[in-house]
Amino acid sequence: MRRRLGIFLALPLLGAAAAPDWAQARRNGRIVDEIFRRTNRMMHRWLSWADPQTLLLPDRVPGVLFGKPDPEPIYTPHNSGADNYPFLIITAYFTEPDLVNGRMLEMLRSEIRYTNVGEGAIPGNLNLRTYELGPPSFFGAGEYAKDGAVPVTELLGRTPWFDRMTDMMRDFHARAPVRTRFGNLPDTGAELNGDVLQALARIIPMTADEQLLRWAEQIGDAYIEEILPKSGYLPPMRWNFETGSGDGMIRLGDHGNEAIGGLVLTLALEQERGLPRAQRWRPALRKTLDRVLASANPDGFFYRVVRASDLEPANTALTDCWGYIYGSIYAYYQVTGEEKYREQVRRVLANLKRYHDHDWTQPVNTVDDLADSIEGALYLVAFEPAPEALAWIEASIPKMFSYQKPDGAIERWYGDGNWNRTLLMYAMMKTQGCYLQRWRPGVEFGAVRDGEQLHVSVRAAASWSGRVAFDYARHRRVLNLRKNYCRLNQWPEWYTVDENQLYEIVEPDTGRREVRLGSELKRGLPVRVAAGGEARRSVRPLRGAR
Repeated sequence: MRRRLGIFLALPLLGAAAAPDWAQARRNGRIVDEIFRRTNRMMHRWLSWADPQTLLLPDRVPGVLFGKPDPEPIYTPHNSGADNYPFLIITAYFTEPDLVNGRMLEMLRSEIRYTNVGEGAIPGNLNLRTYELGPPSFFGAGEYAKDGAVPVTELLGRTPWFDRMTDMMRDFHARAPVRTRFGNLPDTGAELNGDVLQALARIIPMTADEQLLRWAEQIGDAYIEEILPKSGYLPPMRWNFETGSGDGMIRLGDHGNEAIGGLVLTLALEQERGLPRAQRWRPALRKTLDRVLASANPDGFFYRVVRASDLEPANTALTDCWGYIYGSIYAYYQVTGEEKYREQVRRVLANLKRYHDHDWTQPVNTVDDLADSIEGALYLVAFEPAPEALAWIEASIPKMFSYQKPDGAIERWYGDGNWNRTLLMYAMMKTQGCYLQRWRPGVEFGAVRDGEQLHVSVRAAASWSGRVAFDYARHRRVLNLRKNYCRLNQWPEWYTVDENQLYEIVEPDTGRREVRLGSELKRGLPVRVAAGGEARRSVRPLRGAR
């Protein structure tokens, strides 16, 4: 059975692609163009609200939001830096690339200049009215690294934002405040400890920093040897190392599930290096995942908060972070090969067919929860393209569009950035990870995959010339990971080229063929489109030509 993403159809031989495939590629192109237009408008609206002196973004802007009064203009690294700014960088990368090394880099300079507290790299909250800087925010550093710098690094590689993340984590390590018998830890809670582990899971393989590896192992040992065994193998929201007890409540929603993902990714690093903790940690993490799965509803979806002792949910609200947790479950399968965890992921994806009308935005009515739910599904279908899940994603995306205001804003708070993130991630599924260098409104680019072949369509109302850049194995080339583990804040790898593989490119309309290296496709395949026209290309590896 041939793997298919975006549309599931049998396809004839290369050069004679069936009409429905090209029609689907064109439909994908229209969707991607709309998403780029929308996210670009949102980006410019938020840039207009940036503080004129520092260029930094406030958490919220004036206007009714969740029934709260207009806020004091404050930049916070754990909100503005983690959830809005990074996805403006990525929006610029796809829609206005000159802004990446222009305005976006200016904002990074200002962020370091105005928010670093003292001589270190730990930022603080900045009042954008008085320019008063608060104390060092370790929570801000962790959130900014995990939710902000990590997704930028996953997509763009070693940029100044990677350096910012690395220096924050090294400074955090030197100043970690929680003393334990395992060493100094970031925090007593699952959220910040998990944030740090997830950031370190990128930094360590990229830098071979042994000190940071030891720190990740200290955090992991604290959970494996003390916290998990004493808390029913579930990471509590808070843990007291003096009394050896926690609060008894497990948050599987945001602000609590992060430790699960961080521990599984650290397990993967240990496994890749052949280190002894890989075998020591596996039984404890297996128990953790089994208990998490036991807490789910009959369809496999998780509640936001459960009691550790008996897995009783605190309320009936399902967490929008269900896909993040299943991503960790899938990564555990990738590390251990235990098929039952893969089957649990397949099961919940199939059960999404029952949730087309579920309101993920409750109990707080915000599109951010819907965006997070779709994001989690996108991570999973990149590995297990269940038709039910793909149909659910297609039905959910139009709901996202309805939240955008005429001025381009969404809800006028930092969560607007997550709206951009999820839509751009969906657009990358529709292009199979390729993108246009120098896109402009009205240029429609979509792709359809059939096994090892990729069919791409570029249409333009006005004449256009540029390049189609192909994705590559970023987990290996950027992160130095042997496997592409399912993980939070990744950008899924859909159709990737091998830099040292030869590829045959066919123009179906003329039969013209050419051969290019994957490294050339990665830099971009030149394409020219006449006004009102379409350029089509089919790409496949040229086997036996290494």
